[in-house]
Amino acid sequence: MTPLREIAHTWARPKKLNDFIEYAGVSAAIETAAGNIYTGISIDTACSMGFCAEHSAIADMLKHGEHLIKAVVAVDANGDAVPPCGRCRELMSQLSRENLQATIEVRNGVLVKLEALLPYDWKEGLGREW
Repeated sequence: MTPLREIAHTWARPKKLNDFIEYAGVSAAIETAAGNIYTGISIDTACSMGFCAEHSAIADMLKHGEHLIKAVVAVDANGDAVPPCGRCRELMSQLSRENLQATIEVRNGVLVKLEALLPYDWKEGLGREW
């Protein structure tokens, strides 16, 4: 298990809060370009108002004034890597164009660049600062 996946796995402890909310079924760890690690957990709600573990980790990272990502992994309760959903991929890419070079563990031991997960990125060629 990669060190970043081990860190993420420490937080993947699914819990049921009540009939409407479960959390921590997935956890994520982000290593920034500066070498800091930020973590987050998923929140699943009965009415789809929750969010992914990657979003939670990104919020923690932004709270600390960082936005450049070196590596990301999300894991389930067994510690197995799960790929980011499209919403998470898009959020990471919008933080900075440099994040397209971030390494994402999409399956145990399978590492790809974020840009490989966004082959036809809609932001390319817009002429906007990014």
